[in-house]
Amino acid sequence: MAGDEKDKDKARSAAEGPKRMDRRDLLLGLSTVPALGLFGYAWQKQRQYERAAREAAAAPQQAAAADVQTVNVALIGAGAQGQVLTDAMLRIPGLRFRAVCDVWTEYNQKRVVNSMRKFKHEVNAYEDYREMLDKEKELDAVVIATPDFWHSPHAVDCLKAGKHVYCEKEMSNTLEGARAMVAAARETGKLLQIGHQRRSNPRYLHCYEKLLGEAKLLGRIVTVSGQWNRAVTPDLGAPERYAIPDARLKQYGFKDMRQFRNWRWYKGLGGGPIVDLGSHQIDIYTWFLGANPSGVIASGGNLYHDPATHEWYDTAMVIYDYDAPTGPVKAYYQTQTTNGSLGYFENFMGDQGTLLISESEAHAAKVYRDTNAPAWDTWVQKGYITAPKVQEIKEKDDTAVTDVRESVSPDEHKVPIVLRDPYHQPHLQNFFDAVRGKARLNCPAEIGYESAVSVLKVNDAIEAKSRLAFTPDDFKI
Repeated sequence: MAGDEKDKDKARSAAEGPKRMDRRDLLLGLSTVPALGLFGYAWQKQRQYERAAREAAAAPQQAAAADVQTVNVALIGAGAQGQVLTDAMLRIPGLRFRAVCDVWTEYNQKRVVNSMRKFKHEVNAYEDYREMLDKEKELDAVVIATPDFWHSPHAVDCLKAGKHVYCEKEMSNTLEGARAMVAAARETGKLLQIGHQRRSNPRYLHCYEKLLGEAKLLGRIVTVSGQWNRAVTPDLGAPERYAIPDARLKQYGFKDMRQFRNWRWYKGLGGGPIVDLGSHQIDIYTWFLGANPSGVIASGGNLYHDPATHEWYDTAMVIYDYDAPTGPVKAYYQTQTTNGSLGYFENFMGDQGTLLISESEAHAAKVYRDTNAPAWDTWVQKGYITAPKVQEIKEKDDTAVTDVRESVSPDEHKVPIVLRDPYHQPHLQNFFDAVRGKARLNCPAEIGYESAVSVLKVNDAIEAKSRLAFTPDDFKI
């Protein structure tokens, strides 16, 4: 009997002909194709990147001696961000650290000097960067990770001393300072890279060049949203035995140790969370949209922290207008420091798809295809995105009430590019490659200035309580 049923099934199948495959079946099949097929592009790029990183970490000194020009480097600013950059630079072959400069000689300076000496870098320590520039004649490049209000004086003097400069963002806490930096780079002919490190992140580059540029997966981008939410954290302190003498604090622009440790919150020293955090992501808005903003309106204030110790706004909600090449765009951004919900990301929404991207590997990048968009099979086969995640089909619930106007859930695709190095390493690598004449800067002074114009105006808009306009001349020097 069982054999009879099987024969009947075979006969029915022969009569009906081969089963037709819909697009989802095809993509699910493609998802099992070996790397040289579906994921050839992504697999090859990822392997090249990881192989270079392994070789650099395994034998940096041998690589430097063999075929990499040695770059003599100094660090100004050995605080938390200086340590982050140092950890990334120690993984890059061909760098020879010569000097470390930090005004907190009792702690920061000693910590970073000891760290470098563990990696066989015999560095000289300085409190005053001008003394360092006078004595360290062999320096090729200086990396600056000081408070924002020191960026311009440090960068300008280093450039005029004939050094290439990598300067952390924000470029400066004032546009006057930022303009002076651009002018110094032009006058001296030296390189000035601003630390908007996402511009060198392989995932962001892939999305910009392949998904937005070549494939145009999102169609026309109409709206953008993004955020950087942080949970409440206590202000930074310092043990009494490591306190900087009052005279030295005042010499370098600080009222006391509390202000020195928490400078980001003070007017005249930093720009608050919208500058410290938001500048990274607002820079991506401009980059991906291919336009600077034409207007901004913002609301914010000190909703949680004491204004006596937190002069800048702990909460900011911002809407930018962009006149992008493809049409007008509204872009929303928020940053707040009282809750870390959903962390940080940027979300670009077009009439054919959505790109959700983050520097954080926890978010990484996902792309969602709207049902009205053309098929993305070609880009899946090229390995630019993965095959779609199959949406689970739930059994119908007769008790549930749905609105007939609800949109169908879009296909979810992942971007198969992973950064396994410290977040700042590719941007630093780009800078040192440019110093060696092997690359162009991904964020030169002019781009950093455009970002500063866009971001610094948010605090002005919050204070003005009205929309502020940008003109094209605002972004020119």
